[in-house]
Amino acid sequence: MARTALVTGASSGLGAEFARQLAARGADLVLVARDRAALDDVATRIRAEQRVQVDVLTADLTDAAGLAAVETRLTDPDRPVQVLVNNAGFGLDLDFAANDIADEERHLDLHIRATMRLTHAALGPMLARGSGRIINVASVAAFMPRGTYGAVKAWIVSFSRWANTVYAPRGVTVTAVCPGFTHTNFHERMGLPPGKEGVPGFMWLDAADVVREGLRDAARGKPVSIPSRRYKLLVGAVRILPAPLASRLAKTGR
Repeated sequence: MARTALVTGASSGLGAEFARQLAARGADLVLVARDRAALDDVATRIRAEQRVQVDVLTADLTDAAGLAAVETRLTDPDRPVQVLVNNAGFGLDLDFAANDIADEERHLDLHIRATMRLTHAALGPMLARGSGRIINVASVAAFMPRGTYGAVKAWIVSFSRWANTVYAPRGVTVTAVCPGFTHTNFHERMGLPPGKEGVPGFMWLDAADVVREGLRDAARGKPVSIPSRRYKLLVGAVRILPAPLASRLAKTGR
């Protein structure tokens, strides 16, 4: 395992799970999120469980200063980062017309602008060393018509596919990890209590399984990882369904 991994959105959910599993593989960590108290809690637990160094960096990636602080850490020649996990994100209601446009702009900035800038910052040092790994957390929503959330995740998948093709021969792999509905606090942050997301039980995934499969596929240099066989089948089916049927299927859940 590489020496240092930087994980955004690391205060909870998939980000915290990426941090735990990377630490278990021997990586030192830089944890990034807006909530310092939550970051400190994750860091304290990982330090107690693993013999690794854990630094925390409080930053709002939709804010220019916060984004610049993380870019600076990624380009620090004295403390190289070998693994970048772009995980920070949030969801919005699927009704674009009813959403506050300022929220939509923040949503776009976090998922696309921050992912693009942090990937660009990490690539320079990684290419100079001839090694590195970038994991961009997307979603199966990228493969179906699912509001602006599906749109930003589709950008992440397309960007990751292209970047992996171009940079993997130079030692830097880029993988889009595309989970389906996963047991985290993601939906609660949207104001949806457990059991109110409108998602059948069989469609839920465990965060540890998602991260484990995502890390395995990234280690193999795959451009896209879709954890779990059920979602691989779902994505395959959506690609051949008529557009009206795919659209109805994409409305499942919130």
